[in-house]
Amino acid sequence: GGKRGGERVRPGERPPGAEMSPGARVIRTDVSSAGASTSSSSPPPDSGWLDRAYASSCTAMLKVAQMILLLIAFICIRSSIWTEYSAYSYFEIVIIGDFIMILVFYIVYLFRVYRLLTCINWPLAEFLHYLIGTILLLIGSFVAAAKSYNTGGLIAGATFGFLATFLCILSIWLSYKVSCVTQSTDAAV
Repeated sequence: GGKRGGERVRPGERPPGAEMSPGARVIRTDVSSAGASTSSSSPPPDSGWLDRAYASSCTAMLKVAQMILLLIAFICIRSSIWTEYSAYSYFEIVIIGDFIMILVFYIVYLFRVYRLLTCINWPLAEFLHYLIGTILLLIGSFVAAAKSYNTGGLIAGATFGFLATFLCILSIWLSYKVSCVTQSTDAAV
């Protein structure tokens, strides 16, 4: 048990005067406000730098699928004969920029860099990246498809660009859904 206000509190009980509103949730953490571990038992199995739970999560798999599709689109565009230089150079820049940003966010969450850089609102940064990146990728895919002139590699690159755009839209929707559910739940408390 612990002490609160000079009185002894048994595990599982609320201290006197600590009434909870209906729907309020208690979140238990392993770290106190001073940063030291409050658990005297062995550390949790995922306490290292690598977040194995994230690596096998749906969000991480979605990021990997996006990166694979973007890489395939880049290879298709790069290995084809271009019909219009400016359209495909724009598409390449958008694809590589989006690929790099998705890779950065994947690494940030996989290696728990967000714990070290707390000055950045990572969910908001990721949401804005997906919002802007998806719009640019959609425009690039339309331009690439319009300027392909029935060249197989260019059509394939544009198709993979559209597929990556769809997965990015899915990421935006999942991010927004989680954000709205979290905010509405917190607002009810």
